[in-house]
Amino acid sequence: MPRLAVYALVVCALSVVAAVVSFVQGSFLGVVWLLLAGLSSNMAWYYLRRAKAQRAADGARAAS
Repeated sequence: MPRLAVYALVVCALSVVAAVVSFVQGSFLGVVWLLLAGLSSNMAWYYLRRAKAQRAADGARAAS
């Protein structure tokens, strides 16, 4: 798993926890944390798909 994808997943998990804590405390700042969670989730998917495509390209290059 690419290192940047792992970092993005950690940020996603932490921002979800922060959003829950914010909403439990009655603060609407949790909306910002949810937006950050969505952004970091998309970044994690991007880095995972990019690594998968890179492995496929390397495998095709090695097979030729």
